[in-house]
Amino acid sequence: MYINEIHILYYFFIGLLGLGVGQLLDWATKRMSDHKPIWSKDFLKVYSKNVKLNYKFMYLTAIVYIILLFIFNWQLDLIKYLLVTPLLISAFAIDYKEQIIPNRLTLTLFEIGLVFAFIEGTASLSLLLDKLLGLAIGGGIFLIITLIGGLIAGKEAMGFGDVKLMGALGIIFGAYNIVIISILSFLLAAIISIILIASKKKKTNEYIPFGPFIVIACFLVIFIPENLMLIALLKIFTLGTYKL
Repeated sequence: MYINEIHILYYFFIGLLGLGVGQLLDWATKRMSDHKPIWSKDFLKVYSKNVKLNYKFMYLTAIVYIILLFIFNWQLDLIKYLLVTPLLISAFAIDYKEQIIPNRLTLTLFEIGLVFAFIEGTASLSLLLDKLLGLAIGGGIFLIITLIGGLIAGKEAMGFGDVKLMGALGIIFGAYNIVIISILSFLLAAIISIILIASKKKKTNEYIPFGPFIVIACFLVIFIPENLMLIALLKIFTLGTYKL
């Protein structure tokens, strides 16, 4: 049986891979939250004593992996997003709980983006330049917002962890997509923040981490085709008046 010209067994195996990666992700997330190294000489000993199955991470990673295989088939982007997915989920979890995005996580995303940027750049110099421009745009937009927010409000509008995260994502997604991710993340933040404040789950002066909105925006860009995403945004910002 084939789904999108891929044998169903491949979906099964990549789902199993997702389960394993999801469980390791739980360990990595806890270690980074505690500012401890993920890998060490006594890794197996420490891990075996502290291991507990995290079904949320396992099932979420497995489902995302299966969807990625369906969308990207055996393209290079499949490998890139298989590597990026657990890091994005980890960034969401850590920023949501600890309100911080570890430098190690951001640096790993940047390293992955840099490797794939140069791989893609061997086929087209314009692709490499697009990725590097994405780095500048992603980090630049959020750096400007942070600096202006600091001058106006006397405090950071968002953490520098978000700035570094967006820079790393810029080199992964490229200039066009990082702009879309920026717009989506602010749109999601505005909508969800209003809901949380209106429902009195958050106060107006209470900090709401921005990292989770960035991560959700990234997955929307990965899963939704560019043309459909652009049409949806035009519909939203023109209050439904935009016509094809």
